[in-house]
Amino acid sequence: MQFLSYFINGISLGSIYAIIALGYTMVYGIAKMLNFAHGDIIMVGGYIIYVAVATLGLAPLPSIVIAVVLCTLLGILVEKVAYKPLRNAGSSLAVLITAIGVSYLLQNAALLIFGSSTKAFTSVVTVPAIHLFDGQVVISGEVVVTVITCFIIMGALVLFINKTKAGQAMLAVSEDKGAAQLMGINVNATISLTFAIGSGLAAIAGALLCSAYPTLTPYTGSMPGIKAFVAAVFGGIGSVPGALIGGIILGIIEILSKAYISSKLSDAIVFGILIVVLLVKPTGILGKNIQEKV
Repeated sequence: MQFLSYFINGISLGSIYAIIALGYTMVYGIAKMLNFAHGDIIMVGGYIIYVAVATLGLAPLPSIVIAVVLCTLLGILVEKVAYKPLRNAGSSLAVLITAIGVSYLLQNAALLIFGSSTKAFTSVVTVPAIHLFDGQVVISGEVVVTVITCFIIMGALVLFINKTKAGQAMLAVSEDKGAAQLMGINVNATISLTFAIGSGLAAIAGALLCSAYPTLTPYTGSMPGIKAFVAAVFGGIGSVPGALIGGIILGIIEILSKAYISSKLSDAIVFGILIVVLLVKPTGILGKNIQEKV
């Protein structure tokens, strides 16, 4: 029964990674950029909810809505100011360095505003726990909400991409920016929309992450963001279903590693898996080989 508890907790953690990984996989799939500041937007979302609940006394749901809106605007601002000027840069290294700079900027801004002390985060989940097998297995409300939210987001995102004009524009831009522009698609607006969606989802991931692990610091989003990037690569970066598969597998591996091997080695195991995946199948589980046009 203990294994089942660990397995369920792994799915919950993996669901959070999957939601975060969507931001990486969408931005890379459409703009061919790695937004390493994405993890810190999770932290920003967590602080917005913390202030709304603890200081302003708002209910959890309105607090989450406010966090989603503000993080969406922050994502658009970051894209416009930091990434758009470098979109046609000859080297991707400039974009990568800028992303790291934005990450440190957000972290230090949080340090200046909130300090380095750890804040106690009040869970935004009010769903009661589920008891199975006469109480031998207890599934917390946070786990239930996290898993359900993840699958709802994934389903809604797949429908959005495949059934709406904006989603079709994203697919077109991901295939060929130049051809998409010739067909009348606003490439800049499409990329901004991608950043907006990813940042809004990061706020939801921040709410779920801080509810499951109720502490908050300026560095809260750093390691989950990096692990979510590993999940995106593992599932096939650029693939929405791949983000789901990679996130859940990675979450299960991390929790089982902590339980049965060593809590100190769990992170090393996670990153070791990334190395193995890159050696064996560099495109990930659902990734596709892309042929460069010459």
